[in-house]
This record gives sequence, C-alpha cells and structure tokens, in this order.
Amino acid sequence: MPVRVPAESTPDVTQVLEGLAALTRCQRPFELEQALVSWLAELSNCALVQLYLLDASHSQLPLCCQWLDGHTEAGTGQDGLGESLLAYSLSQNAPLQLNELDRSLHATPFLPTGQSPWRSLLCQPLLDRQQQISGLLVLASRSRSINEDLTASLALIGTIALAQLQALKQAGLVHQAPTPALTEPASDSEHGCFGLIGESPAMQQVYRLVSKVLHNPVTVLLGGETGTGKELVARAIHDYGSRRTQPFIAQNCSALPEHLLESELFGYRKGAFTGANQDREGLFDAANGGTLFLDEIGDMPLALQAKLLRVLQEGEVRPLGSNQSHRVDVRIVAATHQNLYGQVEQGRFREDLYYRLSHFPITLPPLRERGADVRELALHFTRETCTFLQRSNCRWSDSALAYLASHRFPGNVRELKGLIARALLLCDGNLLLPEHLQLPNTPTHAHRLTLREQLDKVERNLLNETLQKHNGNQTQTAQVLGLPRRTLLYRMQRLGIPLRTRQQAKGARK
Repeated sequence: MPVRVPAESTPDVTQVLEGLAALTRCQRPFELEQALVSWLAELSNCALVQLYLLDASHSQLPLCCQWLDGHTEAGTGQDGLGESLLAYSLSQNAPLQLNELDRSLHATPFLPTGQSPWRSLLCQPLLDRQQQISGLLVLASRSRSINEDLTASLALIGTIALAQLQALKQAGLVHQAPTPALTEPASDSEHGCFGLIGESPAMQQVYRLVSKVLHNPVTVLLGGETGTGKELVARAIHDYGSRRTQPFIAQNCSALPEHLLESELFGYRKGAFTGANQDREGLFDAANGGTLFLDEIGDMPLALQAKLLRVLQEGEVRPLGSNQSHRVDVRIVAATHQNLYGQVEQGRFREDLYYRLSHFPITLPPLRERGADVRELALHFTRETCTFLQRSNCRWSDSALAYLASHRFPGNVRELKGLIARALLLCDGNLLLPEHLQLPNTPTHAHRLTLREQLDKVERNLLNETLQKHNGNQTQTAQVLGLPRRTLLYRMQRLGIPLRTRQQAKGARK
C-alpha cells in the first residue's frame, strides 16, 4: 500500500497507480473491498471510510465494508437508501461534502458513534464501466475538513475498483463475501419496499412486479381504482430504477383540453398558432433520459393517441408547427382507473396503442383488500399530518382503529389520508377516538365489535368480492384464496353467504 498522504496534499498519479496495482492483486471480492477502504483511509487521512454497493435490484444500498480507526470491518448490511444524505448524493449523482457537520441539521445515524463527534463528511457516488451508478463511498473525519480535490481521484479509483470487483465475481474464483445479497427487495415494518407502505400479500405482489421493471425500459401500465397510489408507484419505478438521476415528469391527460395537451406534450415552434411567440419544448423533451408519467391515459383524445403511438414505436417527437422530428429517450409509465380494453371495444381507445402500453401491466389493490396495511397507513399519515400541522403526535385508541377497519374505503388511500387529516383537526387532545372519524355509511357502533366479529366482517367481505370476480364459481374462488373447496363452502355457510351456483350468479347479473 502507498504511504500516507498529508491532509493538505493531493495524491499524485504515481501514488494512485501504486494503489490500483495493489487492488488488482486481490483474489477475492471481499479482500478487494477491504483493501479499497483501507487504502482510501490512508490516502485521505480519514478515520472512517465506508463502501456501499447497490444490490442486484437497485432497491437496497447495503454497507459492504468499512475502515474505522485503523481497523477493517465487515459491513452490517445496513441500507444506505434510508439515510437522507446518502440517498441525496446517490440520486443527484454528485459528490456531497459537508465541512461542518451539525447534528441538529444533518441526520447521520450511518456514522459510528464515539467519544469525539464527526466534523466533516464526503459522499462520492461510484460508477461502473457502463457509467451507471453502482455504489457510494463515504469518508468522515473527526479533526479536520476533507480535501475537496480528492473527489476526482475517488471517482476514478472507484470506477476501476468496481470493474475489478465485477470481474472477480464473474470469474467465480471463490465464494462471495459474507455480504447479504438480496435478489428481491426486502420490506421493513413501516415502509414496505421502494418507499411504499404495506406488507399485505397484495402489496407484496406489487413489489415483485415493480422489481422486474426497475432497470428495463419496458412501458408500464398501472391500473386500479382511484386513490390507490398509482403516481406513487410510478415515482418508485423511477426513483429506484436506473433513470433515477434524470427527470420525472407527470401529466394528467384529463386535466387539459386536446389542443393544450398536445402542445404541452410535444411542444411547439414559433408561429404554430396564435400566441406562439417563441419555440417551446414539450414534456417529452423535458423528460428526455428520464420518465414521463401519463395519468388517466384513458381520457386522452383519439387524435393524440396516434401521436403518442408514434413516440412509443419510433422514439421520435414532432413539435406543433415543425416539419422535422427529433429523437427522445423517454420511459413511459401510464395509469388509468378505467377498463382500457372495454374502452377499445367501445371504440374510445386505439387498440394498437392499448397493446403498446400494456406490455407490463401492474394492478394496484384497493385498500379494502390490504388488511393490516390500513393500520400502518393510518399511523404513517397521522405522523405526517401532525408534522404538517406542527402539533405533537396523536395516538390512536383501539376503538378508533377498530372503527377504521370496519370501513370499506371506496376512495382508497386518498380517502384514508383525508379522513385522518379531518380527524386530527377535530381532535382537541392527543388521542384519536371513533367520534373524530365520522365515517360515511358505517354504523357508529362498529368500533364496539369483538375481535371475532371484526375478523368475520373482513373475511365475509373478502369472500363476497372474490366470488363476484369469478362469477360465483366456487372452485375458482377456492383456488384463488388457496383453500380446499370444502373449506370454502364451510366458511360461506358459517358467515351466512348464500351458496349460489355459477348459473344463479349469471342470472342474478342479468
């Protein structure tokens, strides 16, 4: 390893080359990680150097290895994406340097605690051979500011070290280092995956689907009832994918008249229409390299659907008033609460565009099918709203939570958030009670149901909805719910659900 460089100096080319040569002699991935952090500690004269590497799904940023006060330590697997400073540096793809750390302003739980506080911090994103963000270096010092000139050297060293690390892993020289490898995004008790909240089986299925498209340019079509959080999922696909450093632009297709929506999406040239006094780029150009979220795509006029189809097929945009097209690299994420295929059959939506948009559909579950997620969301929105209202956090009474669980939420998550905001305004103390909620179409005595009665109510709703989806077919319903058909019939009888046949169900619909 090269000799220690004084704090005031900048590493020269010879020193960098000597250190890189030492890295190339490493035979194991974890050996290389240890050599990297220890060398950078000497190079920068910092007491702490941490190496974070994105996992295969790019949804976790585990701590792989660190140098602390003269000792190399294995990583804890701590997720750096949950730390605001690390996530900011990674999302901006730019170094973040703080020469005067203030714990009242900067949250740094990722820094080890000790007798002396940390004075300065440097976060340096790492790029792989394809110039994609793959990790993060964190340097910290207790006694001085970190040399700003180190950032260029760190970026170069990191790129070469990542290439060597990837080569070692691909060659399979030895077993992987004892760093936890996550092939699928993991969820925590509060935030689920990708910054979304919920651990219900329905949301776990959404997480699995989202993880498949994070780093693929395929067009995604988000479906589901109004208020289920389609824009949040679209933002998660962008923020946790390979385009996270590029723009995310959202446009509601039902919010503007046809001619305004066309100019907003595609832009226009000077003189294209009255009032076009200068050239203006559209949202496709603004989102170039990133993601364009088209909400309520089912309300887009047919004429615009043809222009959108061309963008999807050719990757070209022609502004209004122009005879020339130009290429754009935009990922489309569309969303609708309507049945698009039904729109196609009615001639209100282009069939060819429908098949282009629906390459990878993701349907978001309604809140009434998410079970205990209602409680987690309620607690989250309570904390969020209390912070917004600048008041102390409120607790939920058991009866209020039971009352909340009895509601079917036709407005889904959006309705829940509004109900909680209203309840907090009505609550004079710090305890939320059933009378603060005032849920529509819900009996006021619902919160006095026993646990068995509440569970029966939830089970009855689930069975009725699943039976309705499958036209009363009990065999298909049992398969979807993972139950033997005999068990399904027993539960229907116990809950007072009529044992209708499929033919009876069809007749009832007629």
